[in-house]
Amino acid sequence: MTAFLYALMVFVWGFSWIAIKWQQGSTPMEVSILYRFLFAAIVMFTIGKAFNKLQSVKVTDQKFFAVQGACLFCCNFLFFYSSTSYIASGLTAVVMATAPIFNAIHGRIFYGTKTNNNFWLGVIIGLTGISLLFASDFMQTNLSKEVLLGLFYALAGTWCFSIGNMISIRNTKNKVQPFTATSYAMIYGCITLLIIILFKGLSFDIEISTRYLTSLAYLAIPASVIGFTVYLLLVDRIGANNAAYLLVITPIVALVVSSIFENYQWTVFSTLGLLCVVLGNVITQIKKPIFKYFIKPNKFKTLT
Repeated sequence: MTAFLYALMVFVWGFSWIAIKWQQGSTPMEVSILYRFLFAAIVMFTIGKAFNKLQSVKVTDQKFFAVQGACLFCCNFLFFYSSTSYIASGLTAVVMATAPIFNAIHGRIFYGTKTNNNFWLGVIIGLTGISLLFASDFMQTNLSKEVLLGLFYALAGTWCFSIGNMISIRNTKNKVQPFTATSYAMIYGCITLLIIILFKGLSFDIEISTRYLTSLAYLAIPASVIGFTVYLLLVDRIGANNAAYLLVITPIVALVVSSIFENYQWTVFSTLGLLCVVLGNVITQIKKPIFKYFIKPNKFKTLT
């Protein structure tokens, strides 16, 4: 079941990249994100009430839902969208792929979670693969204040995503199921977005086109309702570090989709990058230490 959920998430979030691109248009990004999660929250609460999936929660839990909602369903998306205004989306994807590292650091700080050498080796190989996948973006980028600002936004978005993951671990420890936490967190994310929209005086007008509405429906149901619920379930099952490795793999699916809809051309660099990402994922899932196979035991005894 865990393997199935993992594969499902790779494809669901992999396809979301093209849907996000199709959202770009006359509707402000803040408003598009609000409609996405408002629609998703309505579906979540409807399902929860109909099938008795929503748990009774404490007031203390609501406080954590509010922070999680602001991080996962508001701030991180605003930062990522802002990042792509300054740097290529490929560079943003590379920064997003560092989420496992953020989770490992935060997990150590907040919960004392330890990581093994296999994890770090796999992440390094995976990030190398992501860099190769977007090598053209790197070569076309000149260091400037705009690029640094774009990288800052991408890092801020990844940090928010990781904090949301840490709160999910807290919720699980307090026996709050991912479906319940996601439902409430989406509402708080929408409230945060609404405040920002009203503060900026943005219009709530929505673009009426087949492409926009179809992509909005996909982002709301498969990418949000199914996506975040399953993702937080994986955080509970395999840990935040391994679950976050999804962000290293999903760009591969995004590029395959791009090759179909946008004539993306695969190169030697991108092919090698694909192999590295797959290899990195395999290594992170291996339980026994890999390094011991390359280090021979010391044959010499210490003289006393």
